[in-house]
Amino acid sequence: MWALDELRERCGFAFKITSGYRSVKHSAERNKSNGGGTHTKGIACDIAVADSVQRMKLVKEALDMGFAGIGVSHSGGFVHIDMRTTTPVMWTYG
Repeated sequence: MWALDELRERCGFAFKITSGYRSVKHSAERNKSNGGGTHTKGIACDIAVADSVQRMKLVKEALDMGFAGIGVSHSGGFVHIDMRTTTPVMWTYG
């Protein structure tokens, strides 16, 4: 939570969290081979963005703060961020 508060301060706009912690039984998690993703570990969230300016600011600040998982949705209006400790990755959603 402290990292999200700092990220929000750096971004300068309010955050609407569209997905936070998920049970391993959640429809988006239950078929994952590793028993669930970063949402099930409580280290990920999806944040709504209004436009490409917010999207860019959120990604830039998250990377500067050391968030290691970034997923960018160009049609869904959100950015996934997580604090994984494995290899840093970035991906897009269709």
